[in-house]
Amino acid sequence: MPEKSANWINYETRLNRVTDYIYAHLDEPLDLDKLARVAYLSPYHFHRIYRAARGETIATTVRHLRLHRAAAQLAQADLSIEYISSTAGYQNVQSFTRAFNERYAMPPARYRKLGSHSQYQPTHLARSLTMHNVTLRTLPDLEVLSVSHTGSYLQISRAFEQLGGWLGARNLISPDSRMFGVYYDDPASVAEAQLRSRACISVSQTCALEPPLERVTIAGGEYAVLRHKGAYAALPAAYEWLFGVWLAQVGRALRDAPALEEYLNTPMDTAPEDLLTEIYVPLC
Repeated sequence: MPEKSANWINYETRLNRVTDYIYAHLDEPLDLDKLARVAYLSPYHFHRIYRAARGETIATTVRHLRLHRAAAQLAQADLSIEYISSTAGYQNVQSFTRAFNERYAMPPARYRKLGSHSQYQPTHLARSLTMHNVTLRTLPDLEVLSVSHTGSYLQISRAFEQLGGWLGARNLISPDSRMFGVYYDDPASVAEAQLRSRACISVSQTCALEPPLERVTIAGGEYAVLRHKGAYAALPAAYEWLFGVWLAQVGRALRDAPALEEYLNTPMDTAPEDLLTEIYVPLC
């Protein structure tokens, strides 16, 4: 584990602060930006960090904490199951009983008879044992040509096809061109149809653009870079490891800038198991 510096971030402490805040405000709307401020973490990356470290989304934590509060009420208070069910956010006792049974492996009435209650523990995902090599790299500001995409990240290939076709028809793609995907949202906190991303290709020549092409700048600075070999479908596991394991070990803060992916080859001429993708996460 790297030696801790004076500005080393204890992510577990910050995320525990978020859990405590959620439990104290279970009956109020919870905004991700507000929770990011509670954790003193970048709003861009807060939910990815939380989900990777805790093995569950904020929405799942809220459901589990409401059931946890319900369990405490069953064990410690003389309240009706109907009332407890309602305050936990369930429309009827039947739905509450199913959810409670899934969480505690027994129905509410039996839990009440036992009269015991334990502390809340988040559900942790099984961690991949795969280790990844992460390097620190400083990028200059990169001017690229871009086509925006809204929807499933797995469909960003459509934007790349449009962008690459336009550039290729004008002989603007050279051996030095670099291909990036810019991903603004966490798929676990934003509906798939609303996910925002950009297909980007760098070109060395100037040219007049036509819609939907845009000229944008990828912000330079220091990045943590993880090289992934394999199919794109396996990238989420690499993100989970980067945000949930590596980041906690090094304790570095992240900038308010989106994550990037640089594609070193393409499915057009490369087998899925040989695809090379570098994930860039912006560091402070």
